[in-house]
Amino acid sequence: MNTKQLERIHTGKGFIAALDQSGGSTPKALLQYGIQEDRYSNEEEMFELVHEMRTRIIKSPAFDSRHILGAILFENTMDRSIDGQLTADYLWEQKGIVPFLKIDQGLAEPENGVQLMKPIPGLDDLLKRAVQKNIFGTKMRSLIKEANPAGIKQVVEQQFAIAKQIASYGLVPIIEPEVDIHMADKGQAERLLKQEISALLSALGTDVKVMLKLSIPSEDDFYRDLIQDPHVVRVVALSGGYTQAEANDKLAHNHGLIASFSRALSQGLSDQQSDDEFNALLAQSTEAIYKASIT
Repeated sequence: MNTKQLERIHTGKGFIAALDQSGGSTPKALLQYGIQEDRYSNEEEMFELVHEMRTRIIKSPAFDSRHILGAILFENTMDRSIDGQLTADYLWEQKGIVPFLKIDQGLAEPENGVQLMKPIPGLDDLLKRAVQKNIFGTKMRSLIKEANPAGIKQVVEQQFAIAKQIASYGLVPIIEPEVDIHMADKGQAERLLKQEISALLSALGTDVKVMLKLSIPSEDDFYRDLIQDPHVVRVVALSGGYTQAEANDKLAHNHGLIASFSRALSQGLSDQQSDDEFNALLAQSTEAIYKASIT
């Protein structure tokens, strides 16, 4: 584990950029960016376009270490290069931004009011490659759709079991049990979730470090005790379908909680924009998300 990177994520001011939409959500991400499906005819061309989009974001002067602590990539981006350097090395060496890797393979069918992660075949090989490519940590997402105690317990147990496997490679896992922002009993789901996370954090070995990526809670500062837990490097928040303005407003009411936005970060960016327009809008977004993250 890179101690400089660990220190940066643990104490740095800023937020984590999520640039990790993968195979299933890539066409949608490209569409939001103004690239229609008729611009590519196969997966390779699609991934090439998405890499161009991410490269444009990463190389933008607005994408800087003054605002951004880390960036989450997906496997295809990790394997590609920017200006002849592997993406993770470019992020850290040229930008001072810590690289993370999304490792999950998407969500299983709903059961017990939740969607667990699908099995992750070849995870050990992927983690070995991540270490070789100088990745600092990983991210994996589950989804909670109801305040179902059995389902929430399953989600957290699955997350922590895989997190231990990840930590054994010297990587820092981001545990992401997203709570659906549209559910009626969101507050109750969050109470159950916090209880399960706290129990499993206290059972971790003393040297195991994790991060948590959670929906912005219904009750302000609800995750304060998790933020202060010695096992937790950082607690970050997902935008979860809120607009950037809504997400920033809610985030600012939670002290110590920082953003890890995906859609809310790239909101409004377009392939059709000139570099000046693109960079100006990205600068506006990073500044606003940064301000909401340092409360």
